[in-house]
Amino acid sequence: MVETEKYIISEEEERKLILREYRSLLRALKLRLKRGDKKLVRRAFEIAADAHQHMRRKSGEPYILHPLAVAKIVVEEMSLGVTSVICALLHDTVEDTEVTLKEIEMEFGSTCAKIIEGLTKISSVVESKDTTQQAENFKKILLTLADDPRVILIKIADRLHNMRTLDSMSREKQLKISSETTFLYAPLANRLGLYEIKSELEDLALKYTETDVYEEIIDKLKNTKRERTRYINEFIKPIKEELEKNNFQFDITGRPKSIHSILHKMRTKHVTFEEVYDLFAIRIILKTENEKEDCWKVFSIVTDLYNYSKERLRDWISTPKSNGYEALHATVMGPAGRWVEVQIRTQRMNEIAEKGLAAHWKYKEGKAGQESKLDDWLKHIKELLSNPDSNALDFIQDIKSDIFLDEIYIYTPQGDMRILPAGSTALDFAFDIHSELGKNCIGAKVNYKLVPLSYPLKNADQIEIITSKKQKPHNDWLKFVKTAKAKSRIKYYLKEEKRITAQSGKEILLRKLEHLKIPVTTVLLNDLASYYKFPSPLDMHFAIAVGSFEMKELSGLKYNGEKLVFQNEVKRELPKEVPHFEDAKEIPGKGYELILFGENSDKILYKLANCCQPIPGDDVFGFVTSGEGLKIHRTNCPNAASLLANYGHRVVKAKWAKNKEISFLTGVKINGIDDVGIINKITNVVSGELKMNMRSMSIDSSDGLFEGTIMVFVNHKEELNALCEKLEALEGINKVVRLDAD
Repeated sequence: MVETEKYIISEEEERKLILREYRSLLRALKLRLKRGDKKLVRRAFEIAADAHQHMRRKSGEPYILHPLAVAKIVVEEMSLGVTSVICALLHDTVEDTEVTLKEIEMEFGSTCAKIIEGLTKISSVVESKDTTQQAENFKKILLTLADDPRVILIKIADRLHNMRTLDSMSREKQLKISSETTFLYAPLANRLGLYEIKSELEDLALKYTETDVYEEIIDKLKNTKRERTRYINEFIKPIKEELEKNNFQFDITGRPKSIHSILHKMRTKHVTFEEVYDLFAIRIILKTENEKEDCWKVFSIVTDLYNYSKERLRDWISTPKSNGYEALHATVMGPAGRWVEVQIRTQRMNEIAEKGLAAHWKYKEGKAGQESKLDDWLKHIKELLSNPDSNALDFIQDIKSDIFLDEIYIYTPQGDMRILPAGSTALDFAFDIHSELGKNCIGAKVNYKLVPLSYPLKNADQIEIITSKKQKPHNDWLKFVKTAKAKSRIKYYLKEEKRITAQSGKEILLRKLEHLKIPVTTVLLNDLASYYKFPSPLDMHFAIAVGSFEMKELSGLKYNGEKLVFQNEVKRELPKEVPHFEDAKEIPGKGYELILFGENSDKILYKLANCCQPIPGDDVFGFVTSGEGLKIHRTNCPNAASLLANYGHRVVKAKWAKNKEISFLTGVKINGIDDVGIINKITNVVSGELKMNMRSMSIDSSDGLFEGTIMVFVNHKEELNALCEKLEALEGINKVVRLDAD
């Protein structure tokens, strides 16, 4: 952690620094300032500077530099205007200082007050202890997005600046904020078309969650920079000449891919950094009014010079993405047999790609009645949020699938196009058209062939829905639908169904209470449900209706002085969905650092998570589960982002003690050429050279290649790394990677 003392600057220098940043903001805003705007921005700056004058950031610098930086991001990187700058400058005042929303409304009007109220509502996400409260806050973020997207844009700018200055935070905070960024803010930035910001957020999150991996890729990118530049210039030269010959106005650049996307490729394709073939992309930006035609002409020029991969052609000009993104992407075979991605777009398309939502609306102005796919998505969010019964945690999980997934384009029988997340089923499509259509759906015809509800749709499918008035939603439907809208409506209908069934249970209960001469009140029904361990009276009524709760259990009830007296202590088992904590007394409190297999190991029970199988040397954290005590996860575990972002209050700091006596079971995946004696070579390395205790080995071969797994006991991550290196050095071995649970 950076010490506050390291920030040493005199008061005079500090004042100059703040003024310099303020003037820099005004310069960035210059083209957007109308008459009287400068005065408003100045006033907002003065209020913020005054409100935060005694506050400092963790790094020691004056707090006002943070709102100034957020305001600058909002202008320079998102193309937003004066209203957003005022709100960015004041975004922390209502929460952290004496300034009230009423004062802001009087000074700057109701729009600014509304946006700042939205920002204040969602700022408690990081600090909230209660899981459901955190999920509720995420829900609020999406609510504000549907009401005024500027709220979420300023929030993303705020998060981006926090990530850029995360060095001075504690390791625990770095992990939590980074995980939350990967979990929610990066996907949201992506959905709103802010690709540059999305990439930077992911890269910065990686810097703190997997520091070693991040630095390794940075070093490799630095070391290959000269060679990359030479290659890019060689690749670009003939394209440039042809474009000039055809009188195109253009800019052409080459740039490395983000660290996060390079790592993602290495992991999903199981390749090394050197084997990632498209480390960089070439971007051609055209200055033209004749957009579609010229983009295809340039595509034709590029593909005349280099062969392209038909599978990897992406045409987002004919059908833009739902966040407004338009471009042609082609992957071509460049010199020396290397694949290169070429992106072709116009200046307008480029601004939408870089600045996202704001640029998108800028270009939409003046085109009356034109609704974009982005507007459709915002409407879709509003519709989901209007479901009063949606559980906040479920809602976040459902909506994330809509934010994260790639898209497919589906057609109605009339030829209208709908965009759905990849993996959507026929039933998702039915719910996307209309809730009633989904509710009564019994099947579908895809490309004129009859298919079941669970049929996964593919790009360009044409689909017709078959319905029946007798059809009712089933619990099973939730297992295969993908979209948040379908899940939300199915849950709503199932709850309605439950209410109708529960009504008969309620009537049976009322008759029984009347027979026992017990007056019925809401408080009494709540007490009954609570005593018999039901989550709500509705659940109790439903249990009575379906016969899982017998009325004879109520026989011992007496009513005495407006209170129920339970004479027969009936012990019912807790329903499975009610969380309980096992070994609660042994779970450490906040701020505690758990030393794994150190002196405290006898006091605190824990298990190693199966999803990531941590071993000593891995960066880890403890997580308090419902029912299974404490579990240890790696910080780069596939579930880490979700756990740290949604259940921050259950996270316990953990690190390994140096203990050479305890060994851990772990494994490696291995593949290569199926040659005589290869298994002998492998066992020689494991048992002979490295003296490791091998638990099992399974090898499968076909067509001259083999694939297998080896399970070994290790004391430390270094031993596993040494094993991978030694095995990979053997002749005939192609790849060795650590085994992770799928």
